Amino acid sequence: MLATISSAALQGIDAEIVHVEVNAGEAGEPRWFLVGLADTAVKESSDRVFTALNNSGFRPPRTRTTINLAPGNLRKEGPFYDLPIALGILAATGQLKCERLGDWLIAGELSLSGATRPVRGALAMARLARTLGKRGLLLPAISAMEAALVEGVEVYAVDSLASAARFLGGEKQLQPVDPAEARRRASTPTADGAVDFSEIKGQHALRRAVEVAVAGSHNILMIGPPGSGKSMLAKRIPTVMPAPTLDEHLEILGIHSAAGRTISGEMTWGARPFRSPHHTVSDVALLGGGTIPGPGEISLAHHGVLFLDELPEFKRSALETLRQPLEDGEVSISRSAGKVTLPCSMMLVAAMNPCPCGYLGDSKRECRCSPVQVQRYRARISGPLLDRIDLHIEAPALSLAELRSEKPGEPSAAMRVRVDAARTRQHGRFAGTKISANARMTHAQIRKHCALDSTLGDLLQQAMEQLQLSARAYDRILKVARTIADLAGAERIESPHLLEAIQYRSLDRAVFY
Repeated sequence: MLATISSAALQGIDAEIVHVEVNAGEAGEPRWFLVGLADTAVKESSDRVFTALNNSGFRPPRTRTTINLAPGNLRKEGPFYDLPIALGILAATGQLKCERLGDWLIAGELSLSGATRPVRGALAMARLARTLGKRGLLLPAISAMEAALVEGVEVYAVDSLASAARFLGGEKQLQPVDPAEARRRASTPTADGAVDFSEIKGQHALRRAVEVAVAGSHNILMIGPPGSGKSMLAKRIPTVMPAPTLDEHLEILGIHSAAGRTISGEMTWGARPFRSPHHTVSDVALLGGGTIPGPGEISLAHHGVLFLDELPEFKRSALETLRQPLEDGEVSISRSAGKVTLPCSMMLVAAMNPCPCGYLGDSKRECRCSPVQVQRYRARISGPLLDRIDLHIEAPALSLAELRSEKPGEPSAAMRVRVDAARTRQHGRFAGTKISANARMTHAQIRKHCALDSTLGDLLQQAMEQLQLSARAYDRILKVARTIADLAGAERIESPHLLEAIQYRSLDRAVFY
């Protein structure tokens, strides 16, 4: 007897339909044959499924059984298919009677006891089920809670193979997961020992630069000696970022679900992501990829922060892969298994020392680096990549008086109020477009919203000539100036706004050349 159940395969952060076809009762010795371009994890499902059937009170097939995962040209990986294969066997052997079994999209891993375990990519599967007009989804509990965030499709949580079989056979009633409860959970940040900008001592200029960067979602580079607070400050940037909208949170959750972070407990619900890969990270881990292309660090930082500490220590090839994603907010990856486009609209925060020893220009400690060593160290960051970083700011070493001070700095909440006000102005400015912040403005929008009078135009031209900045730097100065004006509540860019924006590009030449 032939039974067909619908499941899914992940391609990047999207899901594609997979038909699990089970044919039992074939002549021959009782053996299992699995076809359909399955990886090792899928092929190993035979032992899990047969044991789960036994321990759940069902009878494994006693004849030759063929299982086909169609389409055959789509590579399948992971334990998604344990539950649909087991249910398909029950249907093919007459132990499960369910009309229109193909109306459900089913996925889940099985333990040897028959209990279900969550799988990654639940949001992508829910979107696929809605597109295909499926009656609903059957998923393990944690995965079902994620999938319920997608409107227009009913999601049922099943805790075991036996429970799923009884539900499909009409012997047990289940209520779909409440979407309101799923949204409540998704909008409630997980307690994580919150950090705050009030813990930052001194560094007023650096704090101001960070506020400007966050207000316009600009990329920022902090340059200073060890112990000046660069990493400490970077880790507090998410605390002043606007809370993600529901659509943004669904995008964030979809990416992290596809990467398996939601079921491993690594993700902080309701918060913007903060990713800080080590400088030994590979090109593929940073950009994304693999046999079946999946999200890398830049996509996991989507709508959040990608922090690269000790920037020159990263491999040159890894840093150069950031060029196009920083411009486009997405990255396309081509592999033999197919091509996927992953979103990566993030805020890049980078930190570095001024020289290999870290003390160049320090008034208290002597630099031990030769000019050649300093030049070689700085040359690890290419000019085109530096051009794509909007703000460059020095982080000087703190004085003993600042370190001993008991006076707290301005808290994150106060900074966030100003950032939210600036972002609100930007949302009104870009209403009806896909742009959400000044850093993403197109050339046409720059001409429209960053117009300068002749005096300011001459001032900017003089700065460009003296600092020998590129055309890309010209646009980024205007974007930063527009953000500074938004923080000040000004309708047009004025001289103080432009001068501050130019100041944030002065390190282009003063430090690196």
